[in-house]
Amino acid sequence: MEIVNMHEAKTQLSRLVEKAVNGEAFVIAKAGTPLVRVSALNSPKLPMRLGFMAGEIDVPADFDRMGEKQIERLFSGNE
Repeated sequence: MEIVNMHEAKTQLSRLVEKAVNGEAFVIAKAGTPLVRVSALNSPKLPMRLGFMAGEIDVPADFDRMGEKQIERLFSGNE
């Protein structure tokens, strides 16, 4: 996503709005700090990105093997 400084946004507003209308959202920053995201009113919401909960939850090391014995019993018919 393009990041433009406040001064550039002021001088290039028409061009930037046209890009947003065509689906290319952009961010306006002040002194390098992002302030707002500009997108078309009818644009779809951005999908959640992978890793958005990094550091918020703990995934056990054996996560991909959890319950494998129970699952195996269920599929083998040996309950």
